[in-house]
Amino acid sequence: MPAFAVILPAAGQSTRFGGPRGKLLSDLGEITVLRRAVRAFSARPDVALIVIAARNAEPVSEPKVTFAPGGASRAESVRSALLRVPESIEWVAVHDAARPLVSQDLIDRTCAAALEHGAAVPALPVSLTIKQAIGPLPARVERTVPRDRLWAMQTPQVMRRAALLDAFERCPIPLDQVTDDVQLLELAGQEVWLVPGEERNIKITTPMDLRLAELLLREEGGGQKAE
Repeated sequence: MPAFAVILPAAGQSTRFGGPRGKLLSDLGEITVLRRAVRAFSARPDVALIVIAARNAEPVSEPKVTFAPGGASRAESVRSALLRVPESIEWVAVHDAARPLVSQDLIDRTCAAALEHGAAVPALPVSLTIKQAIGPLPARVERTVPRDRLWAMQTPQVMRRAALLDAFERCPIPLDQVTDDVQLLELAGQEVWLVPGEERNIKITTPMDLRLAELLLREEGGGQKAE
């Protein structure tokens, strides 16, 4: 993989997680969720830059890390961070700061697919039955959505920096309606390819998710305090 930049959107309010610190500043194996996500990328020789988009972020002293102002939506935070990536870096990977257990193998496979196809995202098959209805609940079911072609998105989402910039400029909908990063490429008519995701690459949204991440980390022997 050529040198690439990593964007970590970290400006969310952690409304569903609650608590005074929020999910990104909560401890996971005696370092925070945010630091663990950073360290998944910081030791990689192909990572040239890590940009954290946040309002009030934990200080991170990693040499590759810089910060950008967080926006009112995820897409606005990503765009803010993208503007900090120099033109000399062709590729970017956007990764949820709340996915601290991403594996090196998953990063490698997603990057390889992006190099081949232009943009790639890890995904898992949707295993739940999905009903369409106009909420909030209670509401009448309109239909059952066939799930054989449905895939749940994960991160990192890897694409060319220039392609993402162009997609932002051409986006036909308000940025607060963009729910993931490659959606911008889709709206611009660009191809996006999926690769198999990983069950352990969970996104921490609630305290229950954090407990599950702690269990996974203990099973792998990764709960020791980092030096």
